[in-house]
Amino acid sequence: MGIINSEIKPFNATAFKQGEFVEISEADVKGKWAVFFFYPADFTFVCPTELGDVADKYEELQKLGVEVFSVSTDTHFTHKAWHDSSETIGKINYYMVGDQTGTITNNFGVMREGQGLADRATFLVDPDGVIQAMEITAEGIGRDADDLMRKVKAAQYVRNHPGEVCPAKWKEGEATLAPSLDLVGKI
Repeated sequence: MGIINSEIKPFNATAFKQGEFVEISEADVKGKWAVFFFYPADFTFVCPTELGDVADKYEELQKLGVEVFSVSTDTHFTHKAWHDSSETIGKINYYMVGDQTGTITNNFGVMREGQGLADRATFLVDPDGVIQAMEITAEGIGRDADDLMRKVKAAQYVRNHPGEVCPAKWKEGEATLAPSLDLVGKI
């Protein structure tokens, strides 16, 4: 997939957020960091554990200037019903995007062919609307919001510190690398 470093494509959708239906588009993403958090379907099994995990980190993500858009091919009405009926989903304050046409899911290349469901996928988009990171897992493998936080902080660090990169397992405050000829073969 050649999606890293590409700009997100245009879309329009209705989302459920904090008790309201709101219209969103790619224009709502520009100028801020964004996480697109795709999942197969509402009222399922692994999905609520992941969405709840992200909900627990939402305030911290907001402090970092990051907006979260969870996306499935369910409708915004289904998102509201799930939000109203599940304690775990009820704590979500970020956008729950209804993508019943599949436009956003197809734009990110994570539509399951012949099923009409999104893969379990996460994309980190920078303020220019450019995809900086992605993660796709198999149906039974849940994602970890702590690792998402680490990736957000690393991407923001790299953007704010040209010429530096974050090594494996990098955590905020740890040493970074400045790639150069002097480092070749010495790491």
